[in-house]
Amino acid sequence: MTARKVVVVGAGALGSHLVLLGRNWPVAFSVVDFDRVEAKNLQSQFHTKQSVGRNKAVALQQAMAGLWGLKVEAVPHRLGPDNAAALLAGAALVVDCVDNAPTRRTLAAAAATAGVPCLHGAVAADGGYARVMWAPAFTIDEGGEGAATCEDGRHLAFVVRVAAQLATVAQGFLTTGRQDGWHLSPAGQQRV
Repeated sequence: MTARKVVVVGAGALGSHLVLLGRNWPVAFSVVDFDRVEAKNLQSQFHTKQSVGRNKAVALQQAMAGLWGLKVEAVPHRLGPDNAAALLAGAALVVDCVDNAPTRRTLAAAAATAGVPCLHGAVAADGGYARVMWAPAFTIDEGGEGAATCEDGRHLAFVVRVAAQLATVAQGFLTTGRQDGWHLSPAGQQRV
């Protein structure tokens, strides 16, 4: 039996921790990210010092293989209108972990066209609020495009909590088909 494909777009704070937390799932992860690991990323993302300068998707692939023997497909490219359909082909689930509105719009449209469920994860740049929601209930925030999310590590516990909620919702969907949504803050969370 072939494992279901889960496409994670964005291997930064949310995406890297999501893959870490999902390492025991019976899925085939495909991680899409064009960006490179920078030293400042090490405070809030699951990347190592040895990964600085490498592509984030490739760095995460190498970390997961080295630590747990998990095979992750690394796609070191930017998701855009010209390649979105191909990158989502065969996916059972796509998880949006990006930090900019144009990529979110492209991803949401491609997932809708392909009929692939799309789970969005988003953390405010100041670490004060987050959302874990399914399309089409997720509204893309036009502000803060490309804003650094907690790069100094001050909000790492909250970022990891959001990634854990994202993983919980994704795992729940993969096992039961349930689609929960959440608003989160450092003080608590609320189902929507």
